[in-house]
Amino acid sequence: MISTSRESHDANAEALATLAEYLELLLDKGKSLILVRSQAESSDVYLGDAGEPEEEWTRHGKIRNAVASAVLGLTNSGFNELTIGGQTYRFVRAFTEVSHQGAVVFSAA
Repeated sequence: MISTSRESHDANAEALATLAEYLELLLDKGKSLILVRSQAESSDVYLGDAGEPEEEWTRHGKIRNAVASAVLGLTNSGFNELTIGGQTYRFVRAFTEVSHQGAVVFSAA
């Protein structure tokens, strides 16, 4: 299937909305967002401290891997500053490993 620019725009809009929702949650809770990538259709989302054991984290659902990939495409490793829906978010994106799977950590900057 060939991707159209409309499909790409829709995926980016969904990714930004999802990212904003989780950034608000991490700001409210004072924790990091930990996105554990999977080989299946979706990735698990947790709030917690990436330096603590996984058992200490709070699970906050799943997001489709297509959305997770779009989020990664719209952000950079290290410091990020994005304006989404009129709100500016400053955060740091880092990588870690969780149970032998890659994970992405978003923390408030």
